[in-house]
Amino acid sequence: MKKKQLLKFISNEDLFKQVGHVLDVAKRTSSKAGERLFTNTIDPFSALFDAMHQGISLEQWLDQEKARQTQKTLQNALGGFHQEILGSIPGWESMGTGNVFDLKNDKLKIIAEVKNKYNTTKGNHKVAIYDDLKDQLKTKYKGYTSYYVEVIPKGKTVYNKPFTPPDNRTHKRRAVRNDIRVIDGKSFYGLAAGDSEAIKKFYNALPIVIKELLGKNKTVGDYTHKRGKGQFLDTSIVSDSPKDKKNSSSDLNQDYSKLFERVY
Repeated sequence: MKKKQLLKFISNEDLFKQVGHVLDVAKRTSSKAGERLFTNTIDPFSALFDAMHQGISLEQWLDQEKARQTQKTLQNALGGFHQEILGSIPGWESMGTGNVFDLKNDKLKIIAEVKNKYNTTKGNHKVAIYDDLKDQLKTKYKGYTSYYVEVIPKGKTVYNKPFTPPDNRTHKRRAVRNDIRVIDGKSFYGLAAGDSEAIKKFYNALPIVIKELLGKNKTVGDYTHKRGKGQFLDTSIVSDSPKDKKNSSSDLNQDYSKLFERVY
């Protein structure tokens, strides 16, 4: 029996596939965390101060460090995750890896570079992104608007404005152009999906998908195996009905919602 789509702007098949990729990364990283722990030299002085400050043993501190390194790898994977999710929305195309930009929509005449967080890219790297987008607008993508997307914004801000990164060498900002813009994740998801609440609905759907995948798969690689379309748990959390939303609330989902509200 065909199930209802979790989200109107992306198919269940694409949603499960991309979530599965991230879970694969998390599991592979966790399984190798112990052997990789000392690949990068650990500062024994930092470990000593931190462990004693927290009142924990060195073993407990090492467990924390494993979790921190796993989280860092996971965060690095999330930029690509958002790129592929956005690229799965009808009309949008992910450009894959190794290209000048990440996404395009020929109908809307948009190209975009996607970063997971406002501070993912440092210093003159932002200037390089501006210059790359500018070059694209001069050649193959004349008449398009380009976006530098910061999925996680700084300070719970909403923005869609000209992108004018500072050049550390000249101590000047790049020129203001209305066709080279910087935008927060909520605004860009809204633009891409045609729904101002798209990123919230997407976030609310993730626990459903993750629970389903974690509940039925135990080994690395199983998360991304081919599944029947529409196989997922209770969809009422992302229903458009306020009554359904109220009835489906749980403490866990409320905790995640509170975390989301601190960012957007």
